[in-house]
Amino acid sequence: MNYEQSVRNEIDAWELQFFKPPGWLERASKTIGQRINDLIPPKVHNVITTTIKSIVRTALFGAEYTPQRAVQHTLTLDLADQEAKRLLSFYQKVATAEGAGTGAGGIMLSVVDFPALIAIKMKFLFELAHVYGYDTKHFSERVFILKVFQMAFSGSKERARLLNAIKHWESEKTQWSSDGEYAKTMDWETFQKEYRDSIDFRKMLQMVPGIGAVAGAWANYTILEELGEAAVNAYRLRRLRDSELLPDNNE
Repeated sequence: MNYEQSVRNEIDAWELQFFKPPGWLERASKTIGQRINDLIPPKVHNVITTTIKSIVRTALFGAEYTPQRAVQHTLTLDLADQEAKRLLSFYQKVATAEGAGTGAGGIMLSVVDFPALIAIKMKFLFELAHVYGYDTKHFSERVFILKVFQMAFSGSKERARLLNAIKHWESEKTQWSSDGEYAKTMDWETFQKEYRDSIDFRKMLQMVPGIGAVAGAWANYTILEELGEAAVNAYRLRRLRDSELLPDNNE
């Protein structure tokens, strides 16, 4: 079996796991999280939504997340996968340290952790794009990054829609030129709710006195792990699809 076929098999297995119905712990944590969120004043939710808007707009139009790493156009898929593993390991360590630090500080610092963790994720995704040979200077590549981010932290229905867009990115990306249509059409409330719901239980533990540091480290590590798995497989899908679109030199 060649490497590309092995990757296809791994992606198939990942998809089955990705769309597996939530277990009892996930269902219970979501119920608890919803009850707590119902008690949070609308002003706080507005702050969260505003934070997400700001970070997403920075990702779309700013240079803050643009990596110094050159775009790796010549890496084979297996070498890109190896580099992606090293990159994920590095960002997991960064996120773990950040989660432990803010978790030790209780509720107030845990609030600070929210935008910091999203920024870490964005930096990871921008670098990952370059590892797989996609230049984040292009607006459509930034939209792709946001779709990957959303897919990793969405419910099953939204995940299916986003994964379908990723699988057909060659045609999908034509609607995302260098304008701001994506930011204009985005459903910010749904975005922040899906994201918040996916990490609530873990981040709530971070606010518990006595275990905040350990819980914060664990939460951030696992959240980066989930993002990394989804993102790596999204880029693998693109690389496989792109290789199918390349003309055969023997023809």
